[in-house]
Amino acid sequence: MTSIDFPSLMTTIFVLVDDWYRQQIAPLDCPRPGVQAQLSDSEMLTLALLMDYLPFPGETQFLGFMRANYLCWFPQLLDQSQFNRRLRQLDGMLESLRRSWVVALGATQQTHLLVDTKPIPVLGLKRDKTRSDFSGNATPGYCASRQMYYFGYKLALLSTWNGIPIAYDLVPANTDERVAIESLLAVARGCTIYGDKGFIDQDWQLQVQQRTGNQIWTVLRKNQKQQHPPSLNRFISKVRQRIEGVFHEIQNTGRNPERLLNKTVEGFCVHIAAKLASHTLRLLLKQQFGIHVLTFQQS
Repeated sequence: MTSIDFPSLMTTIFVLVDDWYRQQIAPLDCPRPGVQAQLSDSEMLTLALLMDYLPFPGETQFLGFMRANYLCWFPQLLDQSQFNRRLRQLDGMLESLRRSWVVALGATQQTHLLVDTKPIPVLGLKRDKTRSDFSGNATPGYCASRQMYYFGYKLALLSTWNGIPIAYDLVPANTDERVAIESLLAVARGCTIYGDKGFIDQDWQLQVQQRTGNQIWTVLRKNQKQQHPPSLNRFISKVRQRIEGVFHEIQNTGRNPERLLNKTVEGFCVHIAAKLASHTLRLLLKQQFGIHVLTFQQS
């Protein structure tokens, strides 16, 4: 793998983003009313992605670092409130950009996939939430694998075996696992999908197969009459460890999605979109350019 310095990383990301923007967005972009923004959409998207590659917990620290060291690269850099407001307007564009990279990585051609959910706390469970923007949107929930009660959301993720996120969704923490992945199953057709025991309901699996052509495989409970062969159970368990690795990488590289420090639902959602986009970009840089961004050096 090739190590890369931070200025080269910024240049690489901007070129990728701007080329996509000029091809996919600019030809369809209608003139916007009011004063035209000095900081371009391509620059904003680049900054949103770069934020995950620097060890700062929030936008204020990240923007302070960029202003102190790289203002000549982004001379029209916004203050934190303007940056956050502008970033929220680009939520859908971030996801479109991420999906273009999913296609470039060849993930849409895969027919063997993984699905799982991950808890994303946003507030302390015992904290008063009456004045929080998350009240009425996020909910209390329980994660059995971590034996953890929390207040927030579930991140539902559909990925390839080699860890490329094809689609994701955020649902309230108390959402049933099967309901949580409904929107993801609509993305795939005729695929073999491996999940945990939260998706074990055979009647539901049959409905999914009739509706989407997707076949769901899980390890069966020991008290069920019909059992998979031991070799199949071992295979499913082994395969499922890969999506645990995906979640581990998402949580432990760059900004931790459980500690995004957002105060609004809209801000939280756009930072999750930026997190998944930067993770997909990390895989693209590794596959197509041989660049491992975890090894870049700040200069």
